[in-house]
Amino acid sequence: MKTSDAMAEILKREGVKYLFGYPRNALLDAAAKKDIRTIIVRQERTGLHMADAVSRITRGKIIGAFCMQHGPGAENAYGGVAQAYADSIPILVVPQGYARKNMYLPYNYNSTLQMRGISKHNEPILIGAETPHVMRRAFTQLRNGRPQPVVVEVPFDAFLDEVPEPLDYTPVYASKAAPDPESVVKAAKIIAEAKKLVIHAGQGVHWADAYKELQELAELLGAPVSTSLPGKSTFNERHPLSLGSGGHGISGQLWKFISDADVIFGIGCSFTESSFAIQFPQGPGKRYIHSTNDPVDFNKTIRSEIGLVGDAKLVLKALIAELRKTISSNRDATKVAAEIKAVEADWIKLWLPKINSNSSPLSPYRVLTDLQKTVDIDNTIITHDAGSPRDQLVPFWKSTTPLSYIGWGKTTQLGYGLPLAMGAKLVHPEKLCINVWGDAAIGFTGMDFETAVRDKLPIMSILLNNFTMAIELPIMPAATEKYRATDISGDYAAMARAFGGYGERVTKAEDIVPAIKRGIEQTQKGVPVLLEFITEQETEVSRPWLPAGK
Repeated sequence: MKTSDAMAEILKREGVKYLFGYPRNALLDAAAKKDIRTIIVRQERTGLHMADAVSRITRGKIIGAFCMQHGPGAENAYGGVAQAYADSIPILVVPQGYARKNMYLPYNYNSTLQMRGISKHNEPILIGAETPHVMRRAFTQLRNGRPQPVVVEVPFDAFLDEVPEPLDYTPVYASKAAPDPESVVKAAKIIAEAKKLVIHAGQGVHWADAYKELQELAELLGAPVSTSLPGKSTFNERHPLSLGSGGHGISGQLWKFISDADVIFGIGCSFTESSFAIQFPQGPGKRYIHSTNDPVDFNKTIRSEIGLVGDAKLVLKALIAELRKTISSNRDATKVAAEIKAVEADWIKLWLPKINSNSSPLSPYRVLTDLQKTVDIDNTIITHDAGSPRDQLVPFWKSTTPLSYIGWGKTTQLGYGLPLAMGAKLVHPEKLCINVWGDAAIGFTGMDFETAVRDKLPIMSILLNNFTMAIELPIMPAATEKYRATDISGDYAAMARAFGGYGERVTKAEDIVPAIKRGIEQTQKGVPVLLEFITEQETEVSRPWLPAGK
């Protein structure tokens, strides 16, 4: 068989169900012959983000895969691979390469060389007979250790090589690491003796499917739980011990409790310092215990007293077992839960004027509040986009079920949200899949709303259109005044209709909920929806340590 056919067969054996791509690449047709659904996007980055969503939503049980042509296709794909690398998402990337004799010529883009800095493992197939070995190494890296992209470049003439039959390939295993027992004992002692403990959960809890163990630990200790952006929805945010999630925008209760904490236990998180992550306080009186599956995260910016390397589920089980030696029953969490509730109530009062606003243009906070009240939260998957949509959504949206919120932010590529929602819809056609974005983000990937129509992916896209890059207004006053550099225009509801979807523009507060209900009804009929809400140029974000209006 040809290399392309051997690769397609290996994808099939490894459980890959979707191959996203853009021609040409011989793997596209070979995969279709194996009944792997082939989805062609309007630009490479969209396909990579859809593959990213498949891996996230299935916890890596189905690996998202993407392929593209050599030269410009591989060049255009770089950003999508970089996003997955930063957020630690395992995707298989198969760039077609230049012919073997030309691979290393000057000016020919070589993915094996150029994508090394944004991939966990990177290897070309230069001899067809080596295909099973290269792919075995690739999937071993995808399924073990820190989840990140793997790149397998195939020169276009190598696709035509013969691979010996029968194909010698068995799907690879996925291993898990457990923490050092001595470190578990030390960590448990500090955690048990903490006066104001906060548990901070990252996306490692998702990958480990450790939701039950996280809740068990929180209830055993009577300790509040916060989450990172990628970790959002690892803990039911309507649970009385939930502090919610934060990034650039953060709730009052979350900021209060991490500020007051004497011990913060990070589980399945990287504690990466970022403008779009929680700014954890450090210094006297702050102790950190850090658990991650990759020791490269230890002491990057947060100095931890103890490091626990391992799968989040195994770490939590080990800690719970050790803690139960001295804590026989769940601690009384009444006082902690009451304080969380009271602080949240005081914080939310500050936002009621925006949340309940009847203004026109609309308050984005009113739009997102009405959205949350209207949808069936338990059966909804939602994601934000970069900038204002993220900051306006994250502190207020309460996720109740695992993987019902796709959070991200270690790098913030505009337009990421639409393909994430599309990929989620592929995996869960029975759920309402929503992306929230602004008029800047839609300029990057908006053409792929047509892909949603063409591939029958009835997502609901919530567009907050204020006709400007609002958060850049205070940064670019001269450019705005002299050249209107921050202005953006467009009738995006009309665009959605032109592509064959449902599009509606909303300008009045009383029309928000009816429009959302009409949108949901259209998705249930199999029609992708774009609801365009004309909003005010809102720049205020919830940052409780700053005075209102900052």
